[in-house]
Amino acid sequence: MQQPYVLDGHNDLPWAAREAFGLDLRGLDLAAGCPSLQTDLPRLRAGGVGAQFWSVFVPAEIGGDAAVRATLEQVDVVRRLVEHHPEHLRLATTADEVQAAVESGRVASLMGVEGGHSINGSLAVLRALHALGARYLTLTHNHNLPWADSATDSPAVGGLTPFGREVVGELNRLGMLVDLSHVADTVMHQALDASRAPVLFSHSSARAICDIARNVPDDVLERLPGNGGVCMVAFAAMFVKQAVADWYLQTVELVARRGADPRCYAEVMAVVEERRRDAPIPACTAGDVADHLDHIRDVAGVAHVGIGSDFDGAPSFPTDLADVAGYPRLFEVLRERGWSSSDLMALAHGNVLRAMRDAAAVAG
Repeated sequence: MQQPYVLDGHNDLPWAAREAFGLDLRGLDLAAGCPSLQTDLPRLRAGGVGAQFWSVFVPAEIGGDAAVRATLEQVDVVRRLVEHHPEHLRLATTADEVQAAVESGRVASLMGVEGGHSINGSLAVLRALHALGARYLTLTHNHNLPWADSATDSPAVGGLTPFGREVVGELNRLGMLVDLSHVADTVMHQALDASRAPVLFSHSSARAICDIARNVPDDVLERLPGNGGVCMVAFAAMFVKQAVADWYLQTVELVARRGADPRCYAEVMAVVEERRRDAPIPACTAGDVADHLDHIRDVAGVAHVGIGSDFDGAPSFPTDLADVAGYPRLFEVLRERGWSSSDLMALAHGNVLRAMRDAAAVAG
């Protein structure tokens, strides 16, 4: 049985490439293969990836106008990668453009902005990012914003401020998806109250299966059918397996005890590399990811679940979902669990394309 093509909600290749090769990208040849990364063109093909939301992430420690500049540079990275590989990649901003790219044999390349710090409190910057092709905004990353609380920070404003609701309204007007990965539970609920269009969780899993703040609780999943939203399950092991989440939270606590900022991804990753030499990260598998997909299907319905791997953006992944070539293994597990062909098509790309079309219909 042929696997439906995957539209993955979140891949951090642009930032991983920037860290490894700088902004000139001369050392990065996606066509030849990049063994130091989890993503390259041969493995995208092997994995059946037809479309990808590339994250134009910059760390929240980069604030103010510097965050805007760095985000624009990341948009430029994505656009240049597409320009360098026109026979393999094609920019896309709509569901129809995704379909056209897939039919032409290219990987549709969409962009998502990971963190409201990237707009520096400016709706004009948000509009400019939309004009450059961004099609979702993750409202926060690991830090609170003056207008929204993060899942991994101490509550500060009680969810969304009036300006935060204004951001949601402007996203709706533009036809950009409101991405609720990384945000506090209060923000999840308040954004669902405010949004006239489907919301997205671009890379989050189910909290009932793995109890970590970055995952989505059942009372939010239960609201997705009424909104039309989609929870795209992450493969990052600390969001998938409780033993890995516990290991990761111990690492975060150690960072805090040492006086560093536990919200800072670079600080945490440095201690992750130190700890894993003596205390290896517990293993997980595609079956553990499938547990999340099963749960979200049971709670929200098959029309509200998707895939948002987070490849090239986390320290550990399932042993049999180690890079972008691994999606067929996940589909094999799901078929064994009784997922139908129509279920798998909805999961792989159908649900998020429908959400994009619904968001576009609200725009204007």
